[in-house]
Amino acid sequence: MATTPANLAPSRPPISFWQLAGVAGVLTLLAAALLVVLLRVSRAPLTALPERQPGMDRPAPAGGATADQNPLLLGKLIPGPGQPANIAGAWPGFRGDGRNIATSRVGTQWKELWRVSLGEGYAGAAVRDGRVYVFDYDQTAQADALRCLSLADGREIWRYAYPVKIKRNHGMSRTVPAVTDKFVVALGPKCHLLCVDSETGEFRWGRDLVQEFHVEVPQWYAGQCPLIDGDRVILATGGDALFVALDLATGQVLWQTPNPRGWKMTHSSPVPFEFAGQRQYVACLSGGVAGIAADDGRLLWETDAWKIPIATVPSPVVVGDGRIFLCGGYNAGSLMLQLTPTGPQELFRLKASEFGATQHTPVLYQNHLYGVRPDGQLTCLDLDGNIRWTSGSANKFGLGPFLVTNGQILVLNDDGWLTLAEANPTAYRQIARARVLTGHEAWGPMALVNGRLLARDLTQMVCLDVRP
Repeated sequence: MATTPANLAPSRPPISFWQLAGVAGVLTLLAAALLVVLLRVSRAPLTALPERQPGMDRPAPAGGATADQNPLLLGKLIPGPGQPANIAGAWPGFRGDGRNIATSRVGTQWKELWRVSLGEGYAGAAVRDGRVYVFDYDQTAQADALRCLSLADGREIWRYAYPVKIKRNHGMSRTVPAVTDKFVVALGPKCHLLCVDSETGEFRWGRDLVQEFHVEVPQWYAGQCPLIDGDRVILATGGDALFVALDLATGQVLWQTPNPRGWKMTHSSPVPFEFAGQRQYVACLSGGVAGIAADDGRLLWETDAWKIPIATVPSPVVVGDGRIFLCGGYNAGSLMLQLTPTGPQELFRLKASEFGATQHTPVLYQNHLYGVRPDGQLTCLDLDGNIRWTSGSANKFGLGPFLVTNGQILVLNDDGWLTLAEANPTAYRQIARARVLTGHEAWGPMALVNGRLLARDLTQMVCLDVRP
C-alpha cells in the first residue's frame, strides 16, 4: 500500500475548462451589477454641505493641532471704537524693560485719566505705541480675551477672544503680555499661548501647552509671563520640556530642554542674563532653579537648594557677578546664589521674618534690593543680606505691587492706596499718599509710561497722570 510522505500534501486534481468558464461568468455578472449601482448614484440628488463652523478656515497652530484640540483657533477678533494714543514710551512686558525701573519723575498730585472694568484677576498691562494690552477673562461669554485699549482714554481698540471655561479661583487671569512692534504674546489661565498682530489684533499662531507639551496648569492658574527675547518666545514650561523656545513669528519650536526629573511650571517667570560670556535664561520651577543656554537650550546648571512646596511666585533677580537672588512666601525667606564653574553655591539665606516675598519680585536699584516682605513692610536690603531699613508696622502694603522710578518708589497696597517714597538706602521716607482704587486685592503689576501709571485691583484698571 502506497503512503504519502508526512511533509507533502496530497496533489489536487487539475481545474477543468468548464470550471474556469463558470468563474468568468460570475465575475461578468458582478461587474454589470456594479455598473447599475454607479449609474443610480450619479443620478441621485446632491446632499447639502455641512455649515462652516468658526475657525474651520483658520490655519492650524504650530504643532499641527486642529480646532477641536485648540480653542485658540475658535477665537474671534472684535474691533472697538478706541484709537491709539499719540504718547511715546513703552512698557513692553512683565516688569518692563528695566525690571520694574522707569525714568519718569513722579509728582505728589495725581489725576485720574480713565478707568475700565475688568474680569476678576490680577493681570497687569503692557504698553507700546499708545496701546495698552491686558489679558482678561469674560465671565459672561466664558472666554479668555486679549484686550487692546487706548492709552489716551481707555476705550477698547480691539480684543481677541477664544472660548475656555474658567472657574473663580482667587481670580482668573494673572499674566502680563509681551509686545513688540509686530506681535503681542500672552499666556492664558489654562496655559493657552496666543500670538496676534500687535496693531490689528489679527491671529498669528497659538499653542495649547497642556496638549502639546503636557504642561500641568499651576495651582490658581498660570501666572508665568512669556518672555520675548529678540525673535523668540521663552517659557519655563515644565512637562515634557524644562524650557521651550518658540519662533516669535510662527510659533515653531526652536529648541526644548529635556526635563528628566519632571519639574513643573510655577508662577515664576524666566529672566535673561549674561554670565561668563554666555547668555542664559534662569527660572524657578517646582523642583528647583535652572540656568539654560540661550542659543540651543542646553542645561548649564541646576540646583534644588531653592524650592517652595506651595507656590513659587517671585522671579529670580540677577544682581551681577553671577549672583542670583531668590525669594518667596509661605515661610520660604530668601537665598542668594553664586554661580561658579562647578555649579551654583549658596552665599547666604535669610528667614522670612528678615526678608521674603509672597507675591512680587524685589527691584534691584543702585546695588540695593527693595521689596515687600511677608509681614507687609517695605524693606531695603543690601547685596550682602543686611537690612538697611523697613517701613515699620504703621506702613504696611500687603501683597501689592511696586516699582522704582528716578530715585522714587511707588507702592500700592491691597486696598488701592498708592504711596510715593524715596528709593535710597538711608531710611524710609514717605513723600505722598492717596487712594487711587476703590476695590480690593490690588495685586496686579503696575506699568509706568511717560508719566502715565496703570494700576488695577480685582475688577478695575485705572490710568493716572502722575507727572509733576
